[in-house]
Amino acid sequence: MKPESKIYVAGHRGMVGSAIIRELQRLGFNHIITRTSSELDLRDQQQVAEFYKSEKPDIVFVAAAKVGGIHANNVYRAEFLYDNLMIQNNLIHYAYKNNVEKLLFLGSSCIYPKLAPQPLKEDYLLSGLLEPTNEPYAIAKITGIKMCEAYRDQYGCNFISAMPTNLYGPNDNYHPENSHVLPALIRKFHEAKLNNSSEVVVWGDGSPMREFLYADDLANALVYLMLNYNEKQFVNVGYGSDVTIKELAETVKEIVGYTGNMVFDTTKPNGTPRKLMDSQRLFDTGWKPKVALKDGIALAYQDFLSKLS
Repeated sequence: MKPESKIYVAGHRGMVGSAIIRELQRLGFNHIITRTSSELDLRDQQQVAEFYKSEKPDIVFVAAAKVGGIHANNVYRAEFLYDNLMIQNNLIHYAYKNNVEKLLFLGSSCIYPKLAPQPLKEDYLLSGLLEPTNEPYAIAKITGIKMCEAYRDQYGCNFISAMPTNLYGPNDNYHPENSHVLPALIRKFHEAKLNNSSEVVVWGDGSPMREFLYADDLANALVYLMLNYNEKQFVNVGYGSDVTIKELAETVKEIVGYTGNMVFDTTKPNGTPRKLMDSQRLFDTGWKPKVALKDGIALAYQDFLSKLS
């Protein structure tokens, strides 16, 4: 990847895609190509083929995907499988057909077996059964990893893959029903503060442990990998440590400035007890995250407030 490289960021309006663009621009990469979903339907083979032929990108970041929380993953199982397979099939195959110099495919921590040991090592892929609720999404992502490996093996393509942990930051989804735990807590505590609510109810008993990585740290890692990593083995990208949901909620409460009570609804499910990635393979190459969780949550809250105005 050189300063003059033409770089296509698929999914540029999402939390990860927009962070990749910020990081590229920060480092002086200015030949960035983007398309909205209305301009280019990535599920359409013909449209993607024509796009590659006309734009001729040198570098491709595959940050486009159909995503959602547990409810959406479980209800729209067919779309989560079909749409994601079509998006990545087209982007990876036509990258090969048009001699793209390097491609990075972005996966998800849900690719790992439901009962895999903690922390999650890259070697645990395909070693057990997946979590049933998001199995279609996970199977699509596993297929993307295997496609990158197959095109490398058969055609010599420099296609790499990275698996991020739970992400948060600018352009996150704060929807009351289908957002992830951290943005959901930000919204919940903020609304309780506005309404002078006496208490905020948090699902479960607060004991599950989760790892969180700020989106701009992920983008920094992905550009770092594009510049420095050329191996077949996909790499985990995590923060390196986790917190309990109780600790997370207490931090969000403090940053938002909510002074009421926090109550845990133990009739609600806890989910997986722990989901921590083993990112040692990446850390050993010299990369480390920079944004501490408390600082990142403060930045995310400012982003949330800016979306309200």
